[in-house]
Amino acid sequence: MDKTAVIAAAQTALGIEFGSTRIKAVLIGPDRQPLATGGHEWKSKLADGVWTYDELAIWSGLQAAYADLAANVESTYGVKLERVGALGISGMMHGYLALDGDGSLLVPFRTWQNTITGEAAGELTQLFQHAIPQRWSIAHLYQAVLNGEEHVARIASLNTLAVYVNYKLTGERTAGVGEASGIFPIDITTGSFNETMLNQFDDRAAGKGVGWKIRDLLPRVLSAGEQAGTLTDEGARLLDPTGTLQAGIPVAPPEGDAGTGMVATNSVARRTANVSAGTSIFAMVVLEKELSQLREEIDLVTTPAGDLVAMAHCNNGTVDLSAWVSLFGEVAAALGADVDTTTLFETLYRSALDGDPDGGGMLAYNYLAGEHVTGLEEGRPLFVRTPESSFTLANFMRTHLFSSLGALRVGMDVLLKDEGVELDSMFAHGGLFKTKGVAQRFLAAAMDTPVSVGDLAGEGGAWGMALLAAFLDVEGQSLADWLGSEVFAGAEVDTVQPDAADVEGFNQFMERYRAGLAIERAAVDAL
Repeated sequence: MDKTAVIAAAQTALGIEFGSTRIKAVLIGPDRQPLATGGHEWKSKLADGVWTYDELAIWSGLQAAYADLAANVESTYGVKLERVGALGISGMMHGYLALDGDGSLLVPFRTWQNTITGEAAGELTQLFQHAIPQRWSIAHLYQAVLNGEEHVARIASLNTLAVYVNYKLTGERTAGVGEASGIFPIDITTGSFNETMLNQFDDRAAGKGVGWKIRDLLPRVLSAGEQAGTLTDEGARLLDPTGTLQAGIPVAPPEGDAGTGMVATNSVARRTANVSAGTSIFAMVVLEKELSQLREEIDLVTTPAGDLVAMAHCNNGTVDLSAWVSLFGEVAAALGADVDTTTLFETLYRSALDGDPDGGGMLAYNYLAGEHVTGLEEGRPLFVRTPESSFTLANFMRTHLFSSLGALRVGMDVLLKDEGVELDSMFAHGGLFKTKGVAQRFLAAAMDTPVSVGDLAGEGGAWGMALLAAFLDVEGQSLADWLGSEVFAGAEVDTVQPDAADVEGFNQFMERYRAGLAIERAAVDAL
């Protein structure tokens, strides 16, 4: 069948993902490749000290992204998008959307960006002996309990963004297990929330005067391949107010952006990992067994199929690095040079390849925000050198590229060295790796592990969510086997092996990085 016939016959799957700056929709065909995309820009705002998105922006953004997709389908294939074979919703993990019994928001959406739950996260981590980061939904809920917030007594359900949107589309309150693992800890033997910890939480919350039970607030947990309901008439009109899209479409369990990223990079099998580098940077490592002890630097979540995943998450990614590149762009413009952004980034990144292995004895921190992995509650971007440092452009860029991986290396040392985790493959994606062979080479040195890049995740998490929707029709195969044999078979990737000189140079840089954290702490205190 040609593509027009495929769309008309609904032999398709639709994935929609709410990212931090863009809502993206991807429609795929039977070959699992994109047929059309759509998107809408949006951004969070700081209101009364809380990072949030307006509720109306959720729905207008969803409709705009879908409308853009539908318009692209009609203009490209000459057919209106009336049906799809399956669909799924993904979003930024964690955060806090508390609903009352009528399904209305009790307080504005509190996003994962907020660092206002330190007391709750610390108390729950010790109670469960399981790392509970500040951004997790249960930390937000318990902090509201500790704060004595008025709305707490009226909570009927606790949701993430993806769970909330899926609920409005289907009437079902469900969560994919990967998404659920960022709400409350998962017992990987049962594939649902940890019963012991649920009881512990109820006992603790009851002592604070709470009347509800946590089980009653949480969504039903589903694994990849299970159906999370169907698109209702109301949901169809919410998604497509024109009335063109028909109801009755099977819906996949809503998943988080970490899970869809694992799917989009074929990193859901054990002993695989993927690194995503953008505004933040994190590594997802699929484990073979539980960690030996509580590791507060490491988040434990799951794949969409329920396998245990260690996440080394760092708040600070490429923003400070990009700011330096922009500054050099201003210099070029002041000198009358007309340099496009792509050329500017590629030129400066490639210059780092000519630097000394350790970056010339210099040091940088990309901490625009605090960094939990290294114990910093706030950040101050810093660049430091000694009189003996080799201060060249190549070393300057190498140092800042190293810095973008520094906190990640601290977290990964816990897994690879302290826990003895073994990896067969690591896939890297995100803006940092667009310049071929630079950040990829440095990541291989930082982790002393082969690193692959390719076009696997070209359409990102929305494509990963579309794949999870398509997986609803798959029988007799695990998610990992299906991705490996049906989706990524024959995919072209470029793999870089760690270079011994680079590995030693990065290790030398990390010695300075760890020792220099005292400088970063002093800067936070002084400025």
